[in-house]
Formats: sequence, C-alpha cells, structure tokens
Amino acid sequence: MQLTYTLQDIPAIADQLLLAAPTKTLLFYGDMGVGKTTLIKALAEHLGVTDTVTSPTFSIVNEYMLKDDMLYHFDFYRIESNEEAMDIGIEDYFYSGHWNFIEWPNKIEKLLPKDSTSIQLTKNQNGSRTLKMMPVK
Repeated sequence: MQLTYTLQDIPAIADQLLLAAPTKTLLFYGDMGVGKTTLIKALAEHLGVTDTVTSPTFSIVNEYMLKDDMLYHFDFYRIESNEEAMDIGIEDYFYSGHWNFIEWPNKIEKLLPKDSTSIQLTKNQNGSRTLKMMPVK
C-alpha cells in the first residue's frame, strides 16, 4: 500500500492504515520531522485513546488504555544498545497481543517481532508525505 497525503488527510489515512494493517505491531521508519508521531497520534485517537498522546522520546514507552485493548507507543531514538531495550522488558510488550507502535525500529532491528508491519514515511518537496506500508516476515 502506498499513499500520499497532507496534514488535513491524516485522520482518513489513519483509518485506512488500521483497516489494512495485517498486524498490530507497526514499525515507523522515516527521518526526523517527517511526521511519525503526528501519524501515531491520529492512529491512537482512531483506536479510541482519550489521553493526550505524546512522544515517548525520554520515557521510551508510553502506555494507553483502549476500551478492550492496550496501545504501547515506543520511541527508540535514544536507545544505545539491544541490552538497554531488553532491560525495559520489550519482549513482554511486543508479544502481549496488544498494539505496538514503534518509532526508530532500526535501533533495535534484531529484537523486532517477525510478524510486524513496516511503515516508511518520506517528505515530498511540496510538503506532502508519502507512506509505504508492507508486512515484515
């Protein structure tokens, strides 16, 4: 799946992504400032998160309650090693059966669940974004 969108389109894009995602673990790839957290906020709202969704840059993971589920939002930008990621118990999160939204997954590539969905975001010259979604096997 490939979509090009603007800021105004994000709620509709979030809806399309959640309907098309083959897994509950979404890996968000893209440069700093491309809109990963902005898209994740829209996805979380669509799933029913009522809390304010913020980037877990310093906490590494934010947990959000859903009606019948949980959402774990990770930001591994500041992670220095796989051991550091393991120390926060990521296996428990990743294999919980709940939603996992992971920013900067390339920092822990060897620890990622095999059954994930990759979302690559790029910024276009006109300010729009292009999203490519594909399953990771």
